[in-house]
Amino acid sequence: MITGNNVLLTGGAGSVGRMLVPRLLERDPNVLRVFDNNEPGLSSVRSDVDDDRCRYLAGDVRDKDRLERAMEDVDIVIHTAAMKHVDICEYNPFEAVKTNALGLQNVVDAAIDSDVRRVVFTSSDKAVNPANTMGTTKLLGEKLITAGNNHRGDRDLRFASVRFGNIINSSQSVIPIFRDQIRSGGPITLTDERMTRFFLTYDDVFDLVSQAIEKTRGGEVFVYKMPAIRIEDLATAMIETLAPQFGHDPAGIDVEIVGRRPGETFDEEIMTIRESRRAMENGSMYAIKPEMTEFQAGDLPPEFDEPDDIDLSSEHAPKLSVDEIVELLEDSDVVGMSDASSIDRPQRDESSDVKKAATGPEGQTVSFAEEEIPSNTDE
Repeated sequence: MITGNNVLLTGGAGSVGRMLVPRLLERDPNVLRVFDNNEPGLSSVRSDVDDDRCRYLAGDVRDKDRLERAMEDVDIVIHTAAMKHVDICEYNPFEAVKTNALGLQNVVDAAIDSDVRRVVFTSSDKAVNPANTMGTTKLLGEKLITAGNNHRGDRDLRFASVRFGNIINSSQSVIPIFRDQIRSGGPITLTDERMTRFFLTYDDVFDLVSQAIEKTRGGEVFVYKMPAIRIEDLATAMIETLAPQFGHDPAGIDVEIVGRRPGETFDEEIMTIRESRRAMENGSMYAIKPEMTEFQAGDLPPEFDEPDDIDLSSEHAPKLSVDEIVELLEDSDVVGMSDASSIDRPQRDESSDVKKAATGPEGQTVSFAEEEIPSNTDE
């Protein structure tokens, strides 16, 4: 549906938006409008993408008038603009509400007024049973998107949300932080050894967004089937793989336990138990149907069926091994990981326990040997 249509991408200078721009252009839209309030970021995207189908619009989602101008003759809106850092939202909740909730309401209203055909909102697994301001605003955003579908009247317009886990190598991801810390010889800063997260790649993100555009009947929340990772295993994989590349002995990389930041949780969930009762699945994702299905434009495509079982929480979902994490990082083209693939990594005893000293008091510094180590989170 992207091909030949006019697309507006809000938050186009953010990490997700920048990733989407070249992938959207590969689908051959008529015009791609890249919208962001970050002028230097827009200039940077323009420098990276030399394509006359792109238009670079400075504006803020808090400004409904600007959004309405940006949506003139637009067929598809992909809304990624948001405040996304958990701790920043926790300290600035009023600003988070203005951008993540009121800004999204402006997107909904402008889309209805501008006869847009599809709106896809990029949400987060932190919207499930939210424990922080960011997650709460994302949940409200999902509700507003579904409400927009209910209030569109007889327009040929469908709203949908997509729920992301932690995107590998995004600006909110811990991976660039770990990489920089390893490059400088450590220490690695970890928050808690119990933390687990769902992860997906940029290719997964684009696949989820594009499928939502094609398959939505209105009001659904689409969730990718994501692998779960112990953040301690992620740190292990990165230390083993990157330390030799940067000229460091993995055993010499120290680990500092810094404690959880405001709003952080130990685990994440992809949907609630109640939502799971309305969920359908195909090979790569779940579709959570809205509670009021009378406003949908028919049933989901026949490829969707009732799921047999859903691992709701990253705590209980099967976890990737350290070797599988290394492969995932290499496939995701994390900077330096591909070059490091030819380096002999130290052999690990897969049956070894987590080093006891690594679970010591917050602020304690420990040495990484060949054991698994505590975890950090992505936000």
